[in-house]
Amino acid sequence: MNMKLIVSPAPHAHSGDSVRRNMLLVILALLPAYAVSVAAFGWGAIITTAISIVACVGFEWLIAKFILKQQPTIGDCSAILTGLLLAFNLPCNLPWWIVVIGALVAIGVGKMTFGGLGQNPFNPALVGRVFLLISFPVQMTTWPRPLGFHTQYIDAATGATPLAALKQIVKAGDSSLVSQLPSLWDSFIGMMGGSLGEVCALALLLGGLLLIFTRVITWHIPVSILATMAIFAWISTPEGLCGHQYICYTLLTGGAMLGAFFMATDYVTSPMTSWGKVIFGIGIGLIVMIIRTWGAYPEGMSFAILIMNACVPLLNKIRPKRFGEITK
Repeated sequence: MNMKLIVSPAPHAHSGDSVRRNMLLVILALLPAYAVSVAAFGWGAIITTAISIVACVGFEWLIAKFILKQQPTIGDCSAILTGLLLAFNLPCNLPWWIVVIGALVAIGVGKMTFGGLGQNPFNPALVGRVFLLISFPVQMTTWPRPLGFHTQYIDAATGATPLAALKQIVKAGDSSLVSQLPSLWDSFIGMMGGSLGEVCALALLLGGLLLIFTRVITWHIPVSILATMAIFAWISTPEGLCGHQYICYTLLTGGAMLGAFFMATDYVTSPMTSWGKVIFGIGIGLIVMIIRTWGAYPEGMSFAILIMNACVPLLNKIRPKRFGEITK
């Protein structure tokens, strides 16, 4: 058999980019927000994150080695990132065995079932998070208060999140709940309850800008998500809040920053073209605000991203016209 080696014309240059490099940069960009989470929730944040990462790496190695019968690829750090992102979507007082189940679903169902990295249609960390939210709704919606290292791992003092209070203001029109909202400054720097990834909008924003600056991600998806949410919030401002307040609370509370910069921008599960990314982001922003305004859950970022993940094959058909192509 004649083997032909086809080489493209010179020059040849390597960008120095790799899966491992990009994964490590995303992990690095998450570290400021993780540091704030540890300062807010203490040992609970450390234990939950450690369990999630170790379980994700372990399950990927076991499935690749003994089920798929292939060389494990844990060296690319994608399993570590999945574990970290899963932990960022969990309350820090979640029992360890529920975290392990979430890691198993994220890696076993969300990733390895489809063949591993690069072949999964849905974000694995969000698959695990949504499975846990549906299966263990009480544990997944019991949010500890940020008390630093005084926070107990399991028996933590709990309370409503700012997003839950905002949901009541919108749904019930109860403007008296405005007093329960933290100040905009506290929302910005992270002094509020929620999951590890809901704590500090400032740290997440800085991490997201680092990813854009290093060209790990582009601006299209984060900007289109946040802009869509802001416009929707401005149009539907509830009684008791002024427009700019509602926009700020919409963007600074919940999973808006984490979802826009770190979850929706996943290479595998997001569109390839610029216009596809913009439409993808607009769809996520609209679905999030629809769920927040009229849905049962106060947060809808996870559901919105997974729904739009399913639309990515269609969005990838939006391609620029070839040079010289005749339009019929």
